[in-house]
Amino acid sequence: MPPSSSRPTDNLDDDDYPAYTMGRAAEILGTTPAFLRALGEHRLITPLRSEGGHRRYSRYQLRIAARARELVDTGTPIEAACRIVVLEDQLEEAQRINEELRTRPS
Repeated sequence: MPPSSSRPTDNLDDDDYPAYTMGRAAEILGTTPAFLRALGEHRLITPLRSEGGHRRYSRYQLRIAARARELVDTGTPIEAACRIVVLEDQLEEAQRINEELRTRPS
């Protein structure tokens, strides 16, 4: 077996690969397709479209949607939940960059 660095990347290992249909994504999240459409309307997640025009979701998008669902399930309005998730994601990225800069040799 060749080393992993020389093997082609398996799409199913890619967090950004749109592997899930809307129905399957809703099933995984325990929600409805309408909830996923609402997240798209609020621009939290933008699913890719298949050649036939069907929405397709990645694992990364499912994690984002799951966090939004947690907030909505505890009574947070969907608009606020989407904003919170975006801010959490931005904070995580800023902390990652800050840590990289802090540990960079001078």
